[in-house]
Order: sequence, then structure tokens, then C-alpha cells
Amino acid sequence: MGLTEWAYSLSESLLSDPLPRRWTHSLGVAKRARSLSPIMGDDAELLEAAAVLHDIGYSPAIATTGFHPLDGARFLRDQQGADERVVRLVAHHSCALLEAEERGLRQELEGEFELERPDLVDALLYCDMTTTPDGTPTTSTERLDEIVHRYGPDTIVGRFIQRATPEIHAAAKRVESRLAEVSAEGQPM
Repeated sequence: MGLTEWAYSLSESLLSDPLPRRWTHSLGVAKRARSLSPIMGDDAELLEAAAVLHDIGYSPAIATTGFHPLDGARFLRDQQGADERVVRLVAHHSCALLEAEERGLRQELEGEFELERPDLVDALLYCDMTTTPDGTPTTSTERLDEIVHRYGPDTIVGRFIQRATPEIHAAAKRVESRLAEVSAEGQPM
């Protein structure tokens, strides 16, 4: 079984029944990851696998701390023996260090999981933050507004996402610039 096939199967088994909307979102994030293949090269499969797995830590079957990046990464590492790079991407997706700080878990996250390459971190962040909870494409601005509205501005998630907003927009811009460069290179003169 290939990496992406395994990742889809595992994510579906953990999310589809207990959290169908989260599963739909994960499928949308993975679809967005596939759309980045022109700029991902040899890491396209890695990104897609991390994208479909990024929210498995929400699954009631594996949630222990209540912080889904940490719970998902620990499960992938400890129970699945997953690819180390996939584990690191799941652990640090979408500015997880800032949310970990809000939750008093930053030292645990940093101590257990190294950051992956910045371009991969940007790509997964972009995929997550330009996909609605229902799995459809959106802009980072609309997605951030939706998150603050859904959770409330004074909640842990609301505070974290507001702190992360500049980095999320910057990462989205970096990914979109890379896509535009590749697209321009492919255009005939």
C-alpha cells in the first residue's frame, strides 16, 4: 500500500463516522494539496498524505490532550510508525506552535517534533487555510473569519488564530507566488 492510499484509509477510519464534516474538510485539504503538485515535485505525495491526515487528532478514538496536532502526531508516530516527515507536518500544521502556546503545550510539541522544511509547512498551511469545513476552496481571509466566528474571538482557538493571521496570510502569499511562477514559466512566449 502506498503512502497516500494508507493515509486516506487511516484518516477515513478515524474521522468518517464520528466526525463526517471533519472528514469532508480533510478530503478537501488533500484535494488542494494535489493541486500544488506543480510546485511540490518529489514531495507531492508527502504533502497529500499529511493533508488528509492533518486533523485525525480530533478523532475521539485517539484524542488525549484535546490539542489535535499533538494527539494526531503522537498517534501516527507511536501507533502507526508513520513516515517521520508526515508526522512532523501533522504536528506543526497551521501554526500549531502558537495554539500550543495558548494551551500550555508548546514545550511538549517543540520537544517531541521538529519542524519540517518551511516550504512544506507553508504548503500544508495553505491547503488547510484555503479549504472550508465543508471541503470547498476559499480564501485565507474568508477561512480565518469563519474560524473566529465559529469558535469566538475570546476562545483559545479564536485568540490563537488571530495571532497567527499575519503568518497564515504570508504563507498563503508565498505559495500563491510559487504557483504563479510555475504557471508563468509554462506559458508560451
